Amino acid sequence: MVPLNKKRALAIVLLLALRRRRERKRRFWVHPFNLRRKQRGDFYHLVAELRLDRNRHQEYFRMSVEKMDELLSLVGPELRRQSTSFRAPIEPKQRLAVGLRYLASGDSMVNLACSYRLGHSTVRNSVHMVYSAIEKVMMERFLPKPTEDTWKEVAQGFWEKWNFPNCFGAIDGKHISIQSPPRAGCQNSNHDRTFEILLLALVDADCRFRFFQVADFWRTDDGGMFAGSDLAKSIKSGTLHVPPSAPLPGATHLGDVPFVMVGDAAFPLKTYLMRPYPEVRLNGKNRIFNYRLSRARKVVENAFAILASRWRIFFRHINLQPQRVETLVAAACILHNFLIDPNENQRILNEAEQLGHRMAAVQNMGGNRSSKAAIGVRETLTTFFNSDEGCVPWQSKMI
Repeated sequence: MVPLNKKRALAIVLLLALRRRRERKRRFWVHPFNLRRKQRGDFYHLVAELRLDRNRHQEYFRMSVEKMDELLSLVGPELRRQSTSFRAPIEPKQRLAVGLRYLASGDSMVNLACSYRLGHSTVRNSVHMVYSAIEKVMMERFLPKPTEDTWKEVAQGFWEKWNFPNCFGAIDGKHISIQSPPRAGCQNSNHDRTFEILLLALVDADCRFRFFQVADFWRTDDGGMFAGSDLAKSIKSGTLHVPPSAPLPGATHLGDVPFVMVGDAAFPLKTYLMRPYPEVRLNGKNRIFNYRLSRARKVVENAFAILASRWRIFFRHINLQPQRVETLVAAACILHNFLIDPNENQRILNEAEQLGHRMAAVQNMGGNRSSKAAIGVRETLTTFFNSDEGCVPWQSKMI
């Protein structure tokens, strides 16, 4: 048996050794690998060089130098942190670069930490700070709450550009793959245990987002998503300020028709939401309606294609908690509106076509039962599209 005083001495030696080990671990605030940030880090070399090459900067950050500088002027104050005696804070410009690169590339935070010579926690915090700042500072300007005049302007755009009257938006929903949330069970996982959230969006005639919502992913299945969405609830309550019904252009004899959204077959038919006729025993007039609706609805597919082509994170499994993903999606949609240029849309769509990737569509947004009033609105629009006042010269060739 070891004497008591020897046991005590052995315990003291072990405690001292443990303390020294802890002191060695806390010896530096910044890892030696990251101390060479200014000599080897991407921000001080690669990013600085990219500013001299417009095309490569556009490819790397998915925006021009001028737009990135404008963005920094908007959110930079929200990204500042106070200096301490232990280490200097990461400057807002570098935080913004990390946040944009994470969106643009879909790269892991570990890889970003290595290439920028930053701590993993610094990268994670920078990403969250950037997206929160974008949502806080830019939401009101680039995704403002709509008014009745807003919807009238949107409807005018759909009539002038896509020949669909009384339309205040094109709607669709997409799946986004995310990290499994704690205690989420299997309600929102697919066969390979990938978890998903649902993004519902309404866009105007120029592919700008006018409304978006990230669905309650583990409490709501696809079929109940639209009925439970803020969009459907606000339309029913009148808080969305959708204009009252109005005559169709040049066809007052058809009476007033409600303002409507256009969606695909996944959506229910409502007085305020048009979907195509089922592809069973269609007559010529119904085919004309389906073509005209599909033509107007294509803008929402284009908007999602532009969003995902610009921000490649949407083609990856996003390894963030759901609340963080909601902020990321909000920032991505706001930046989409900040950067959207109708003259550039086709170029980005061509790029998306070359990528060959698409965000997965939601297959069922609601039930198939339709009211007589909703069926009546669709029949009135069908009559209009097949009349002299509402037809377009090429439509018969497209069915």
